[in-house]
Amino acid sequence: MASAAAALPRTPPVALPAPLRRASRLFPLLAVIALLATPPLGGEGSVTAADGASGLLVVWALVRVLRSGARPLTRTAAVVMGLPVAGICVAAMGAADPGTAVAGLGRYLQIFVLVPLAVVLLLRDRDDFRLAAAAVVALALVEGGVGVHQYLTATGASYMGEDIRAVGTFGAVDIMGMSTVVSCGLLCSVGLALDPAPEAGRGRRRAALCCAALLLVPLALSFSRGAWIATAVAACALLLLSGVRRALAVTAVAAALTVVVAGGTGAGTQLLQERLDSITQVADAPDQSVTDRYTMWAAAGLMWRQTPLTGVGLKGFPAHRDANSSLALSSGSDTAGAGAAFKRQPLLSPHNMYLLVLSEQGLLGVVTLVGGWAALLTAGLRGLRGLRLARRGGRGVDCALIANGLLIWQLVDFCYGDIGGPSTLVTALVLGLAAWCAIGGREAVRP
Repeated sequence: MASAAAALPRTPPVALPAPLRRASRLFPLLAVIALLATPPLGGEGSVTAADGASGLLVVWALVRVLRSGARPLTRTAAVVMGLPVAGICVAAMGAADPGTAVAGLGRYLQIFVLVPLAVVLLLRDRDDFRLAAAAVVALALVEGGVGVHQYLTATGASYMGEDIRAVGTFGAVDIMGMSTVVSCGLLCSVGLALDPAPEAGRGRRRAALCCAALLLVPLALSFSRGAWIATAVAACALLLLSGVRRALAVTAVAAALTVVVAGGTGAGTQLLQERLDSITQVADAPDQSVTDRYTMWAAAGLMWRQTPLTGVGLKGFPAHRDANSSLALSSGSDTAGAGAAFKRQPLLSPHNMYLLVLSEQGLLGVVTLVGGWAALLTAGLRGLRGLRLARRGGRGVDCALIANGLLIWQLVDFCYGDIGGPSTLVTALVLGLAAWCAIGGREAVRP
């Protein structure tokens, strides 16, 4: 019996299809993207499920590196990714409140160092990158769908006395969350639609273009001027990087689709037109929100002049705000709607990431943190140029376009906003995808 059993052929293990194997390997990254749509676990201001998943992502990437025994990064990549640690740690040591500084240190390291580095280490090839980009598009479609429903049923955040502002699942407190996700999804869709590789296929390009057209509606209904400006700048840059002729053709089609979609869905209402007109009135007749930003920008500049090298310390802006602000600053912004009661939200940051870094971390923070972003953008643009000059059939150009488009969007959006809220992890994902294409998208080198 034993010899007969031994003679039987062994059944080979069932192999999973390649897409499922890829998804299982990237599960921690996909989980972070999916869980961005969930609310905070313990109420407003607490950690989210996406934060917990980001911790799992970092540990997963670390275990992979230890098991492989490979050198995961080049020296240049290690310097660029690790340089912000110096400015962040120095600013934390100079903070007046140690408890707040420690919390801020952990958040800054999570967003600007650990999660981006984990993304760089986890992605192996361009197909991994495309899967992550497709997951961002899927999240944007879900959030955008919720936002459009909020607008049509008047269940969104309060805007001009009506609960019509599309905020998705992020709520009235994080009103920029949905617009951030939708903008990133739109740029990923445009990048995938511009893929010149023959293997991309017309079907995938058309599907990506349809997704981009659909995402224009929730982006408009978010009433977010900063997201509109950043998306327009990044989309134009992305189109120009793909080719001037194609940029002109796609711009004409996008303009026509915008007019049709806006008119057909009622998005071209008087409120939307007034919001668009207000962009040109930020200097002549600014509203209270713009006045508050101007006042806080001036306050950030005064803080930096007091301690130009290291700033006032991590998370020190709220404590020094009133002493450096004029009487034009209001006590806070009103938030209501989307299932939340009316609340006066305090103004705890200048709503400008560059001025926030300058005021709290000084010139040291600007050189290490902002300098790292500039290095990523420079390397990304050089890499895209190299792909185009190499005449490699267009392989990888879509990934480079998406990475550069997302990074340009983030750097422009930082002129009108900063980190904070459940959607902050989107910034970490953007930096990670951009870093992979700029300095990390190459095979690991054995020591």
